[in-house]
Amino acid sequence: MNIFKRLFHSRDKPRIRNSLGSGLFSSFLSSSSSGKSVSQTSALSVTAVYSCVRILSEAIAGLPLHTYKYTSNGGKEKAVDHPLYLLLHDEPNPEMTSFVFRETLMSHLLLWGNAYAQILRNGKGDVIALYPLSPNRMTVDRASNGRIYYTYSTSDDDNPKLKSKGQVYLKAEDVLHIPGLGFDGLVGYSPIAMARNAIGMAMACEEYGAKFFANGASPSGVLEHPSTIKNPDKLRESWNSLFKGSSNSHQIAVLEEGLKYQPISISPNEAQFLETRKFQINEIARIFRIPPHMIGDLEKSSFSNIEQQSLEFVKYTLDPWVTRWEQSIHRRLFKDSEKAEYFVKFNVDGLLRGDYASRMNGYATARQNGWMSANDIRELENLNQIPDELGGNLYLVNGSMTKLADAGAFAQNTSQETNQEEGNNDEENKE
Repeated sequence: MNIFKRLFHSRDKPRIRNSLGSGLFSSFLSSSSSGKSVSQTSALSVTAVYSCVRILSEAIAGLPLHTYKYTSNGGKEKAVDHPLYLLLHDEPNPEMTSFVFRETLMSHLLLWGNAYAQILRNGKGDVIALYPLSPNRMTVDRASNGRIYYTYSTSDDDNPKLKSKGQVYLKAEDVLHIPGLGFDGLVGYSPIAMARNAIGMAMACEEYGAKFFANGASPSGVLEHPSTIKNPDKLRESWNSLFKGSSNSHQIAVLEEGLKYQPISISPNEAQFLETRKFQINEIARIFRIPPHMIGDLEKSSFSNIEQQSLEFVKYTLDPWVTRWEQSIHRRLFKDSEKAEYFVKFNVDGLLRGDYASRMNGYATARQNGWMSANDIRELENLNQIPDELGGNLYLVNGSMTKLADAGAFAQNTSQETNQEEGNNDEENKE
């Protein structure tokens, strides 16, 4: 099977190239204002960037992803017989699990602003495999007929079935493309390129801190001699061998021949080095919209607000990414004849669950008001179902619940009017 279907013949090259791909941001991925070269790979050396990318990638990869089918009564049910169910939930291709596949694509999306996967179909048009494609080797262009196509540069690192080498063209329907925030809705911005100065500053601070502890006894300074030193290099080497490096810090120095040690440096605190590093961590967390406590900054977190921050993480951080995934999958992987009948859904209910006592109180309210059965509750708690003959699917209502018409003063007035009418009817009957 030819893993790539070419859109153009060699004699029919595209006449319009809009350069919508990652090459558009090549100018942004140069040196930052701090002088550090920032790229998607080098940015991961910053612990805050790595933590943010890992948290979001693992969150999306770990969410249950199911294919559903609308039922005739307006409900939904899992479409376990649909070919996409197994691909998305368990194994998108023979080489990786669904978790690894989604984790890989999500990391691409966070670093490059775009995630691509190759779609393989059988003769009936059903999707039979999904393979990740590297976004740094993908370019999105528009042909002279107005159609979008993808140009991909293959390499030996691609999956074994990818036999084509060099540059190939892919039809839009053969690529699952999940774009991030972008300028035209077709290609997303690279968050790393857009925030290169903030990340570059974090890299510079980290390098400064490493060199500070690697290059000398703390504090650094100069050696003063009352006369001329015949061999200063030998004295410097002797001093460094005894006191240079963090392992030799706080050693006691013995000075001879009138030597004096004069410290000239300032501490990291005086230079606001630690405050700068802390601010850069929050700055990077702000780029990815990650609560600081999730990447280890607990300065402004407490037991009373961490749960609320975690719920806000699901609502304001995960939900937009989940929507991008769901709509891109629905748009590209389902046939046109299936789109009105099938859909995919991430289940984020597990992340929204509170502590055990709060969940039980919520379940009790739902059970007593009749909109959840015992089996509905047990499914959310990952427990076995109760058989129908034992009442597992019964919907019960608290017996003390009454209609508004039967409650309070309104019911009393209604009762008096009813009694008066009955009395009048009795008098009429006597007459």
